[in-house]
Amino acid sequence: MDVDLNGMDLDRLRALRKQVDQAIASFETRRKREAMDAVEKAAREHGFALADLTGAGGGRGRGRGRKAGAPDEASAPRYAHPDDPSQTWSGRGRRPRWVTEQVAAGRDLSEFAV
Repeated sequence: MDVDLNGMDLDRLRALRKQVDQAIASFETRRKREAMDAVEKAAREHGFALADLTGAGGGRGRGRGRKAGAPDEASAPRYAHPDDPSQTWSGRGRRPRWVTEQVAAGRDLSEFAV
């Protein structure tokens, strides 16, 4: 795709740069999601959850002294989607797509604090 950048005014160049930056962020997010999905699938095929293999979620011994599936204060929602408060994120683990998209669009994570 050949584009004559020299013939564009500054506003158009900035708009184009913004589109390119968003496309790159979207591409990187997609690639990371695909990689994470592949890793999670491989872990499941071997009978593990990814957290079991990486130590995510508090390391060894997590869960001792509490019932499996019991609420964990650390996983309480800390952020909520601005348009759909039912979509929340604890601030731990992989960012949900809505968080990634909002931050890529220039919003600050603190805007979504619950």
